[in-house]
Amino acid sequence: MTKKRALIIGITGQDGSYLAEFLIKKNYIVHGMVRRSSMPNTQRIDHILSTSRDEESSNKKIIREYGDLSSSENIQNIIRRIKPDEIYNLGAQSHVKVSFEIPEYTYDIVAVGPLRVLEAIKNIKPNIKYLQASSSEMFGNSENNIQNENTQFNPESPYASAKTLGYWTTRNYRDNFKIFASNVIMFNHESPRRGLNFVTKKIVRGLIEVKNKKRKYLYLGNLNAKRDWGYAKEYCEVMWKMLQLKKADDFVIATNTHYSVRDFVEAAGKELNFEIIWKGKGTKEVGIDKKTNKTVIKIDPYYFRPNDVQSLLGDASKLYKAIKWKPKTSFKKLVKIMVDKEIELIKNNKIY
Repeated sequence: MTKKRALIIGITGQDGSYLAEFLIKKNYIVHGMVRRSSMPNTQRIDHILSTSRDEESSNKKIIREYGDLSSSENIQNIIRRIKPDEIYNLGAQSHVKVSFEIPEYTYDIVAVGPLRVLEAIKNIKPNIKYLQASSSEMFGNSENNIQNENTQFNPESPYASAKTLGYWTTRNYRDNFKIFASNVIMFNHESPRRGLNFVTKKIVRGLIEVKNKKRKYLYLGNLNAKRDWGYAKEYCEVMWKMLQLKKADDFVIATNTHYSVRDFVEAAGKELNFEIIWKGKGTKEVGIDKKTNKTVIKIDPYYFRPNDVQSLLGDASKLYKAIKWKPKTSFKKLVKIMVDKEIELIKNNKIY
């Protein structure tokens, strides 16, 4: 039986690494597109990264393809050569706050990148199945308390606007050129492989460092922002299941519950034997460990976004009905997984 081929764009990221592991277990030949840089950033996939371009000798390993979403020619050459059955576009400049600092680059990669991939599919192999990683940030400060596939988009950042364009480009190519192209609108999803500049990872590592006396305080921004937080490893299985459906479609993936940044801090603190209480208001608010009476959390206005999204809560009932999937990992369990693994990473002097 011929093995399926998958191309994962953004394979070195959190989602890409989990998806690669999943597809390898499904007996796929997995090609991963990575950007060429002087300092390699493959630590999330080093354990499954092949040293050979030969598919036979790379069994159960990722075959690396150097490429960039900014180059149409580069994308076309890769697709023409490997002729994948499925393409998962998880590549992005994915940090919301950073997108305000580098908006042009963010638009080029996040908005125009999907167009380059879909145009290559159309011209080279139109029967490729394509999955576009979209974001709950597209909903912004929505008028709806809970968001689903029918909720109007209201992007509040360059990142969110770029993701919205990528979403509509995917739908246009599906409708106009009959390409199997689906959007997965992912609400916040975390794991031990989350990058350090994301708030959940920053909280976990920061509190461990405070506990280990490696720093005095952890500085944060908006404590009251609420997000629907799921486990990234589980969400990657959903991506694959979406491409196994008979028809391409768009789906929200979420847990249907949300918690504030403050809740995340308290939950992570509890795992580390902190009992955090709050005093003060606004930028003067501090988090204090009740057991020692020492301040462990301070607020820094630098970490506030120009127009912060206050609440995101996903309704994934359409997805549940289509693929019979529900999240298995609770919020508290997710925090525990992240804290336990981060302690191990620090002991081994490793960082994602």
